[in-house]
Amino acid sequence: EGALIDALRDGPPAFAALDVTTVEPLPPGNPLLLLPNCLVTPHIGSATTETRTRMLRLAVENAVDMLEGRCPGGALNSEVLEC
Repeated sequence: EGALIDALRDGPPAFAALDVTTVEPLPPGNPLLLLPNCLVTPHIGSATTETRTRMLRLAVENAVDMLEGRCPGGALNSEVLEC
């Protein structure tokens, strides 16, 4: 974030739009919030009907997989789940 602040103040890039920051929410007075060429949204980039519907379907599919003794398709820790 520090390098981005410097770049926005001193030259390219001309604009930044952030949906995720190191600390959320950013504290008042954070330089990113004060720059006129920076847009910060409150981590809502996935807040569309299509995306949230896909997230719901994936959660249900994963729950069904677990209940039926299968490893969820996107499991990153399948060795811990023993599936």
